[in-house]
Amino acid sequence: MQRLFKLIGKLAEDDLSTVLIQGESGTGKELVAKAIHAHSPRATHHFVPVNCAAIPDDLLESELFGHTKGAFTGAVSSKIGRIEYANGGSLFLDEIGDMKPVLQAKLLRVLQEREFEPVGGLKPIPVDVRVIAATHCNLEQMVAEGRFREDLYYRLSVVPVAIPPLRERSEDIPLLIEYFINTIGKTKKNPLLGFNPAAMLTLSHFPWRGNVRELENLVQHMTILHGGTHVDYHDLPEKYRNGPLPPEPASAPAQETGNVSPPEQLLLASSAAAIAGEMWPDSGIDFNALVNDFETQLIVQALKLTQGNKKEAARLLNLKRTTLLEKIKKKELIGAVSEE
Repeated sequence: MQRLFKLIGKLAEDDLSTVLIQGESGTGKELVAKAIHAHSPRATHHFVPVNCAAIPDDLLESELFGHTKGAFTGAVSSKIGRIEYANGGSLFLDEIGDMKPVLQAKLLRVLQEREFEPVGGLKPIPVDVRVIAATHCNLEQMVAEGRFREDLYYRLSVVPVAIPPLRERSEDIPLLIEYFINTIGKTKKNPLLGFNPAAMLTLSHFPWRGNVRELENLVQHMTILHGGTHVDYHDLPEKYRNGPLPPEPASAPAQETGNVSPPEQLLLASSAAAIAGEMWPDSGIDFNALVNDFETQLIVQALKLTQGNKKEAARLLNLKRTTLLEKIKKKELIGAVSEE
């Protein structure tokens, strides 16, 4: 992400090159486009977004290029398009992979000739606009399949920008959560206080198919339900509690692990790292809450490893089965994992 930030700065300085932003849905492609525009010499002019997937094909041409009076049925007056409106500024074409071939050819002319013709118009109109495009599609594959113009692809991809998915930068999750808590909390009477270590550890290993947008939605969800408190592991929605197991950390020295079982080693290493890195405010820590969260996470991971077999989970944890059942009931973990 630091490399991405540096690239944004360089792209902002060169305000003529076309930019192609690629990344999964929810990674923040429009935020990157806005940052490029906001730090460029074009910042005093319009940033005009167009979602090519959200506007019907028969309307997109008119939206982009405008139309003259009488150009088609219902065109009772002339209308400027978003390309002309963005003159001097930046035009952001989101989900450009969904643009039909006819419009791709007209867009190519804008990039090559710096001019366009409105629908129904005869005279080319010059335009000075920087085009920033974005897509979650693999445009190279679409070119190979004949679904996207090759010449337009190379015109757009002068400077490609790839945004990594959230699952590939899990170390950013605590920082993003803190940011969303502060941002959302400004508008709430009872802002969220934070996530306890067990909950944070679980979220740090979730695959996040919806990326940063999904994480923001979760924080908003938790703020509504648990405002004024800390979110514990069992407060998380079921889909996050039943996510995949965290990857096993590098093995610790023998004298430190002793006879501790593999799931305990996993949680000890992960939770110790979380506590060491984040949980030492000036006022101290809530020892009992941390221990409770740690115990909860150990039990959940043991149950997942044994596919819900409580007898086997009790063996892994060196607990009596009755003791484990009491803890599961007390912590309201019934249904958190599948039963055998």
